[in-house]
Amino acid sequence: MSNYHMVEARVFFDLRQRVGGELAMSRVLPEPTVESFDLTVILSALAEPGRRALMTALYRRAARDEPIDCMVIAQEVDLGVSAPTLSHHYRVLREAGLVRTTAVGRSRVVTVRITDVESRFPGLLDATLTAT
Repeated sequence: MSNYHMVEARVFFDLRQRVGGELAMSRVLPEPTVESFDLTVILSALAEPGRRALMTALYRRAARDEPIDCMVIAQEVDLGVSAPTLSHHYRVLREAGLVRTTAVGRSRVVTVRITDVESRFPGLLDATLTAT
């Protein structure tokens, strides 16, 4: 008799993520409503230099109205931080209402919520992210 037991391995494929290489479904991560934006929370999120650098890079790309993979911006900005720290920075920006994050398979696509922020605090993003 053997000390090893046969275990049946099952692999599950989530059809919502990819079908024939094409995205079948994505998921927007939780974010605050425009009415619940808090200026203190937004300014606190932008007070940290790493998050401000990420947000500035995202804001510059937002002018071209293109969502971007969060790792592309992270490589462009090169903060020199660990993946969990980078994830924390993106979470703080999202929870402040500055960005919208969409889970697409295993990657995260980020867009700046310019219209939402501008409707609540006109001129804030331009004043804080384009100042030299």
